Amino acid sequence: MAFTSLNFLVLIALLVVLTQCFVTPLGRSIVLCLASAAFIASYVSTPVQLIPLAAFLLFCYGLVRSVQARPSRRSLALSIALVVASFIYLKKFSFLDGVGTLPFPYLVIGLSYILFRVIHILVDACQGGLPAKIGPLSFFNYTSNVLSFVSGPIQRFQDFAERSTAQLVLDEDKVFAAFSRVITGFIKLAIVSAIADYFFASLSARLLGTVSIGSWASAVALYAFAASAYTVYLYYNFSGYMDIVIGVSWLIGLDLPENFNRPFSSRNFLEFWSRWHMTLSDWFKLYVFNPLLKAMTMRVESPALQTYLGVIAFFVTFLIMGMWHGTTSVFLVYGLLLGAGASANKLWQISMTRRLGKQRYKALAANALHAWLCTGLTFAYFALALTCFWTDMPQLLSLIHLLGVGGFVAALLAMAVVVGVTLMGTHAAASWLAPRVEGWGKATSGLIARNLLMGTRVLAIAVVASFFHKAPEFVYRAF
Repeated sequence: MAFTSLNFLVLIALLVVLTQCFVTPLGRSIVLCLASAAFIASYVSTPVQLIPLAAFLLFCYGLVRSVQARPSRRSLALSIALVVASFIYLKKFSFLDGVGTLPFPYLVIGLSYILFRVIHILVDACQGGLPAKIGPLSFFNYTSNVLSFVSGPIQRFQDFAERSTAQLVLDEDKVFAAFSRVITGFIKLAIVSAIADYFFASLSARLLGTVSIGSWASAVALYAFAASAYTVYLYYNFSGYMDIVIGVSWLIGLDLPENFNRPFSSRNFLEFWSRWHMTLSDWFKLYVFNPLLKAMTMRVESPALQTYLGVIAFFVTFLIMGMWHGTTSVFLVYGLLLGAGASANKLWQISMTRRLGKQRYKALAANALHAWLCTGLTFAYFALALTCFWTDMPQLLSLIHLLGVGGFVAALLAMAVVVGVTLMGTHAAASWLAPRVEGWGKATSGLIARNLLMGTRVLAIAVVASFFHKAPEFVYRAF
């Protein structure tokens, strides 16, 4: 079910309306359950295709109840191992080609985020962090919530349970804020993302096609533009989807957590991942990075070596995160690029702190020119890593042959300079305009003015969407 389709809009409208009709915690839970079941069913053509997902959910629920009943490190480790093994088998990773698979097509969308939520519940169940025994209805709604089934955000069970049982109170300001957030999401998805996708499709078709591009410099420039366009497309596509589901969550009382915080203003790669897909980053930090770093710290006594343990932990964590995004070998490359970027970032921080001292390094980081160039380099490196999202392994190897290492380095530096200068200019323009449009917010805060403004935004969505025939499908569900 496409997120800009009429069917999805009708489903969301019914979810919101029925939630207002059945405002008790049980009534809202049943409505959410039915909406989630309908959403999941829209992805399959026969009920048989839902059997593996249903079996996986039942299996995970049984493990959660078992760990709750008898919490221990052994039962937790065994449960996590069984869940991860089941997930890998159902996702059909390429390295399992020789292993028998189920003899019929079935739904795999949503499994990755179910895995994250189940591991979270298992760990908290073992540590006694859950509020009470989890009932089957609550478990299904948490793991398979229609608003976050495909690609998050990843909400803690404690927060989900608290919001599910709290009284649903809506006022005029909250309703307007929710609709405004949803419309903002559709603007990102149907306008900005669609335009970026249009340019990316044209550029990548030339880059990956059989027609000769011309000179090496032309190929480098074409790659830099294509990689940048795809990065913009992915961000506005993904963050637009998040705006939509977060806005709807306000209307049904779930209040999903934020997932983006101006990631392209990040000054380094580690900061970027604290702003991009934040709930995913927080999950990996809590359940992979922290335990791994703690385990290594307990085994390494040398203070000199302990300084570099974070480098190793960052590399492993980001490698796993990258590989999680897909089941083919190209995502191993993506994981290696993420791991290399994160560990190099940490090594740079360690090296510069030792060479310059903390105060001088902070002063360097605060320098405006240095900051904007680092921001551009962060964008450029992420755009380079995202090449794995729009190529398969043969296409990636063909690109490497076409550009060479020097071509990728040249494209990286070109993107870094252009993006850094553009962001610096944009920031300067915004600072200049801010005091001159200060009264605009007050002028549009009235009921009539803000509704007219919202109507204008809806009209813009309709006009641009008609030009592109349809908004691009949500890209992140493919991973």
